[in-house]
Amino acid sequence: MWILAACLSALFAGLTSILAKAGVATTNSTVATALRTLVVAAGAWGMAALVGSASSLSAISGRSLLFLILSGLATGASWLCYFAALARGNVSRVAPIDKLSTVLAILLALILLGEPVNFWGAVGIVAITAGTVLMIEPADLTGLPSALRQGGSWLSYALASALFAALTSILGKVGIADVEPTLGTAVRTLVVLAMAWLIVAWQGHAGQIRAIPRRELAFIIASGAATCASWLAYYHALKDGPASIVVPIDKLSILVTVAFSALVFHERFTPRYLGGLALMCAGTAAMVVA
Repeated sequence: MWILAACLSALFAGLTSILAKAGVATTNSTVATALRTLVVAAGAWGMAALVGSASSLSAISGRSLLFLILSGLATGASWLCYFAALARGNVSRVAPIDKLSTVLAILLALILLGEPVNFWGAVGIVAITAGTVLMIEPADLTGLPSALRQGGSWLSYALASALFAALTSILGKVGIADVEPTLGTAVRTLVVLAMAWLIVAWQGHAGQIRAIPRRELAFIIASGAATCASWLAYYHALKDGPASIVVPIDKLSILVTVAFSALVFHERFTPRYLGGLALMCAGTAAMVVA
């Protein structure tokens, strides 16, 4: 059953991006993120209650709480940037760059936490990075410097999303050192929820909520539900199965995203792109060997 749970985790994680893309067709990406986070927060605290860790909230130390809050802020920034990237670019182009967060997290862990990287880990880093470069259009690569200077492009938002996601992992690792992971996730999600709605209010977009088309609202809610379903399946798989197999299966959600982007949005892929996808998957497998 744990293999099925791991596969479901990858399936729902891959669907999250597809549903999110459909939800921001005309809706402001920040508003969509705030609405989606309501669903995710409800699911996160439901899972914490389910495993019985919610009652331990008062026992979290001040240091752990600080890092969980910082991790939540990084998560919020990552989600906001990811939705902004999806609103501006194709899913199949945004998703691979987001996966760079795995590489960045390992490098940050090496620099900040002193965690070593062995031979296969280094091979994985090189393969995932090279695969990501191949999955980006040459024109986007040459225009990257100007995109970073000007901001506002899907590529700059996608890169920012990956960076903040990597920071989430590092800060979260410190924050859950003595906290049950499900409870830590729930606390971080509350921070994301508060952050997203404060930004919506600050930007004056709260009035747009009533104007969201019902179809897009349904996709936004479904995206949040897919995230919850992915987390639930992932924790179930980790509980009963070996992490060395569960983690790589979950990381293959990129295959689901790419497949559905072709089926739903009719996005097309070059041989260069498909070669990069294969290289990214190989890099993920190499990290498992590490």
